[in-house]
This record gives sequence, C-alpha cells and structure tokens, in this order.
Amino acid sequence: QDIDGVGPKYHLELVLEDVLHKDSTVNCTAEVLYHLGNTTAPDVQFTIEGEVKNTDEADNMFYNRTKSLEKELVGENIPDSHGNVSPEMEPVHLLAWVASGYVIWQNSTENTNFQLAQIKRVKQVKRSDEHLEFDYTILLHEMVSQEIIPWQMTVLWHPQHGVQVTQDSRQPKHA
Repeated sequence: QDIDGVGPKYHLELVLEDVLHKDSTVNCTAEVLYHLGNTTAPDVQFTIEGEVKNTDEADNMFYNRTKSLEKELVGENIPDSHGNVSPEMEPVHLLAWVASGYVIWQNSTENTNFQLAQIKRVKQVKRSDEHLEFDYTILLHEMVSQEIIPWQMTVLWHPQHGVQVTQDSRQPKHA
C-alpha cells in the first residue's frame, strides 16, 4: 500500500522458527513502513501469536561463564569456512545475530536484503558493571547486490536487560 507523502507500507504474515528449538514455530503478522527518501529506519509494528521458548537458563549459563573468565573472550571467523560454530562460541554467534538484526533494521531500505554472513572478529571488553560488552566486526551479505559489507558494532548485554547496540558503523572494504 502506498501512503501519499509518507512511503510504501507492507502487510506481512509469516511463521517464525526458533533458532535454538527448530521444532518450535509461532505465527507473526507485521506492518513495515518505509519512509520516502530512506532517511530513517522503517517503522515496524508486529504481533506474535503463541509463546516463544524461554532461554533464561542458557542465557544465565553463558553470562556466568563469560563474566568469570580470567581473560576476555576473543574469537574469529564465526562460523568458519565450513559453516561450523564451536559450542562455546554459539552464544556469541547468537548475540551477534540478534544485534546485527538491529543494525540491519536501522540501515534497511525497500531495496536491500541484509543477512549476517560471519563474525570476522569479536573481543569482549572488561567492564566494572554487570553488563557484558563485546566489540564485533561482522560481515553483512547484501543479497540484492551480492556485496559483502564489513560492519563494526559494540554490543552490551545482560540476561535481565537484553541486547543494546551502543555503536555501529559501516567499515571500509579491505583488499
């Protein structure tokens, strides 16, 4: 639907699959409004029908394990060139996936289709408060142009407070 002077609005019906529990799905309806000129992120309104599985136990295990590390957590090339993610890096990968969703939403237009391709590098930043902080360099695959775009994002996370992207920027491509 084209809204005069505002932009195109899409009405969607989709099925969401839980990335941790593949047998768990919920129905979702959404409205997405892309503003003319693409100067702001699209407006998204959604409704989920059903229950999503609780991840508190896994979240708390990852949080406590990471908070108690002697040295900061560091990783590269997640997933590797064969698509594998080590079990200890799976929570770091899922966190990047959620955080990259914010970056993708903020930078989407009607003519883009971004997907997280890989975590090039991740490094935990020590903090004195209760949050975990990670500096990520990710690669976003823009499916329409087939471009691979390096992106930096700083992510704060706490199991009770959720994910927050505090900084993000598109990076120059390296030869």
